Amino acid sequence: MNGADTAWIIVATALVLFMTLPGLALFYGGLVRARNVLSAFTQTYAVACLMSVLWLVVGYSIAFGDGDSGLWGGLGKMFLSGVTSESLSGTLPEVLFFAFQMTFAIITPALIVGAYVERIGFGFVLLFSGLWMLLVYAPVVHWIWGGGMLSDGGILGEVGVRDFAGGVVVHETAGLAALVIAVLLGPRLNRTTPPHAPWMVMIGAAMLWVGWFGFNGGSQLAADGGAAMALTVTHISAATASLTWALWERIKYGKASMVGLVTGTIAGLASITPASGFVGPVEAMFIGAVAGILCQEAVNFVRNKVKIDDTLDVFAVHGVGGIFGTLMIAVFGQAAWVAQLGGLAIVGVFTVVMTFALVKICALITPLRVDAETEVNGLDLAAHGERAYDIAS
Repeated sequence: MNGADTAWIIVATALVLFMTLPGLALFYGGLVRARNVLSAFTQTYAVACLMSVLWLVVGYSIAFGDGDSGLWGGLGKMFLSGVTSESLSGTLPEVLFFAFQMTFAIITPALIVGAYVERIGFGFVLLFSGLWMLLVYAPVVHWIWGGGMLSDGGILGEVGVRDFAGGVVVHETAGLAALVIAVLLGPRLNRTTPPHAPWMVMIGAAMLWVGWFGFNGGSQLAADGGAAMALTVTHISAATASLTWALWERIKYGKASMVGLVTGTIAGLASITPASGFVGPVEAMFIGAVAGILCQEAVNFVRNKVKIDDTLDVFAVHGVGGIFGTLMIAVFGQAAWVAQLGGLAIVGVFTVVMTFALVKICALITPLRVDAETEVNGLDLAAHGERAYDIAS
């Protein structure tokens, strides 16, 4: 065990959890109507709790177990069987590696929440999220990261697919799942109401930005120069994408909005995630500059061209950003084009097919969508018996 590595990953684990709670919850909560803010909070918080338990029960074993099939890790590490405080994963206590990976398993299905807020059944959220994490996310983790995030142990990692911190594993899977659910769920009855609390969106985005240092910097799994570089390029990409998003918005609409500025931040962060261990600051600035415009145009395409109500633009920002960043690894010569394109295609098809099947199965067990009256009046009171404000707009 290396004490410095261990100390850094303890901090990184806390930072990645901070991304979801409270960062993502505030980011999503500010973007919805006032009568749905507690619903967005509750869905995000409950998903975080459920994923934590399921990761202990079997998720970690599927993703990082010692199974020999190459498709999944098996069941040998259910409930952390055989793992003690003395067990090691590289230079880290394995229980810490488990905890660090748990925070990734938390935020990935939590990202999908943004696609269906304001019209989804709470029971469906929990049932679908749990099954999706175990049957989609955890196997993909094993395929790409296998025996660890810096190893080539997975079947896709062995053939050269490179994803440093989750462009494919986290952002492509969550983005495509969000798109599938949005299509099957159908649009909201009211798509015109603006975000009820832009200040909350900004605070949530700022927390995500800070937490992302653990997300990408921690993925080095060591306290060394690689972690420092990953942290630095993460910041540069986020800052650059924020500016290009705002500039592009100003050129097209005459004004640069605050919500647009911070959405650009998230686009830059998602795009640098897979490449953060393979590029330097100049490449990161390029990735961020393109991401701010590319993801904004993806938002416009999904919303206005194909008219899919992905409520908070999960696919356009996270999915497109993650896919773009994954390809940039090949552009800058750090991976083969065939491997990157093949990995994206395999994971993409698997995610879409499995998500479609899980939505259909879960909808047979618990209602997919709330009734029209509940949607109009807001989910806070109907689903949770509370409301965020004395007067809900």
